[in-house]
Amino acid sequence: MTDRTRVVVTGLGAVSACGVGVDTLFDGLVAGRSGIGPITLYDASEHPIRIAGEATGYSARDHFERKELRRIGRFSQFAMVAAREAVAHAGLDLAAVDLTRIGTIVGSGIGDFETVEEQLAVLHRRGPAKINPFTVPKAVTNMAAANIAMEFGMMGPSFGATAACSTGSVALGLGVMMIRSGFADVVVAGGTEACLSPGSVLPYNALRALSTRECEPERASCPFDSARDGFIVAEGAGILVLESEEHATARGAKPIVELAGISMNCDAHHITSSPEDGSSPARAMTHALADAGLVPTDIDYVNAHGTSTPLNDPTETRALKVAFGEHAHRVAISSSKSMIGHALGAAGAVEAVATVRTITDGIIPPTINLENPDPECDLDYVPNVARKAVVRHAMSNSFGFGGQNGVLVFRAVS
Repeated sequence: MTDRTRVVVTGLGAVSACGVGVDTLFDGLVAGRSGIGPITLYDASEHPIRIAGEATGYSARDHFERKELRRIGRFSQFAMVAAREAVAHAGLDLAAVDLTRIGTIVGSGIGDFETVEEQLAVLHRRGPAKINPFTVPKAVTNMAAANIAMEFGMMGPSFGATAACSTGSVALGLGVMMIRSGFADVVVAGGTEACLSPGSVLPYNALRALSTRECEPERASCPFDSARDGFIVAEGAGILVLESEEHATARGAKPIVELAGISMNCDAHHITSSPEDGSSPARAMTHALADAGLVPTDIDYVNAHGTSTPLNDPTETRALKVAFGEHAHRVAISSSKSMIGHALGAAGAVEAVATVRTITDGIIPPTINLENPDPECDLDYVPNVARKAVVRHAMSNSFGFGGQNGVLVFRAVS
């Protein structure tokens, strides 16, 4: 492992239910401020689900010209805005680097579902001749990565990754693999999702996966609490600039953290739920620790998948106990989804951004709305109030439908 290329993070960008920008995201999380509220993007007044985690304060016209918006879907917009922030944060001088050695890997769970819905309606109402010719480039999931690559002229490998709710973490893991294998020096990686349309929200309700606590949206996401009844669907994007340590050093960039360990696996068990004993997610955690050259007691903080669903939270608790042993009862754990909801394919990347800031800022965001812990969820979930702490190593967990697991381990740099 000592001879392996080290991969560092040099830039961060985010769009979330807390607002636009990394500082806005992390300040909101530390303050325990919920970004969940009534849906305003469409008329949900007659629907069973009327709350979500919309990208607070986001206006497309603040970031794009009207002509651009004809061909760039909302999920790509989020990714591009976050990428602009991340590239600027990294101090990446595009005139001074080999653009053929910069890759873009940005995943999405469903792409621009709103455009698909809209154009299906056009087809049925007005006929095939009226379909928008930009439907495909707006909607397909690789276009977030492609649009970033085109904007910055990044000519390395570019593609989307899709692994359900693990998409963002898997995209980051693939970025690490690409740099380690020598295919790229820099990878702009992460996840994005714009999933707030009737056709994307209501099917999750049909699965009975969503919270129905419409009367108190700020309290509806309550991971590990006995009153939890489902997750809150949300939108957003998280983008990280990953770079080989050698490349970062050569251009005089200061690494923020090291992305030291990655893991991906599949439960091969069920379309929507993990094994009740948590064995497969636990293996993913164990493999990520091994990849980072760490043992469980090295981990100071875990950003949990923590969806606020009846099935996930006790299963993740059991998985943590399997992977960490007795240390599971000592490590600090919290769920960002209690405040920003579940951004599906973007979740792992947004939470990775939050995990990096937890290390650099020395403060652990809380799990809000944790008033009556489920007896099966008996670990330290940092309830309701942020906690100052020295965090040298942190883990971020993502688990998705189809048994898709992605785990990331970050290490502080001096």
